[in-house]
Amino acid sequence: MHDFTPGHAIAGGLLISVGLAVMLIGSGRIAGLSGIVAGVIGLQRTGDRAWRASFLIGALAVGAIFEVAQPRTFDAAASHSMWLVAISGVLVGVGTRLSNGCTSGHGLCGVGRFSKRSIIATATFFGVAVVTATVAGRFV
Repeated sequence: MHDFTPGHAIAGGLLISVGLAVMLIGSGRIAGLSGIVAGVIGLQRTGDRAWRASFLIGALAVGAIFEVAQPRTFDAAASHSMWLVAISGVLVGVGTRLSNGCTSGHGLCGVGRFSKRSIIATATFFGVAVVTATVAGRFV
């Protein structure tokens, strides 16, 4: 947080919201990352893997470009062991499948559309995250 600037935060938020709006208005689809990934790896029968794969490739490409343009933004090394990071990733993945969405689908897209289900899901995500970070912070 030592490099935080409100201007960068506002610009990032605007870019995210424009991207979500373009996807929703242009295709009628929600930019929920867990659903997009589930469709690519076959956990969800969709028949539309091409745009999902393109979305993921684009997201990774933008991350790679940003790493070159602003490398100090990313951590140089993982702060925890890879097994802990892997277990955490699996638990997040299971949680997003159980809740039929993730913070990008529910938190960014659903809350903005005043979806009651998304508001409840997002409140649950963040409540559990605060408790988990508090408890885990004492042991890690």
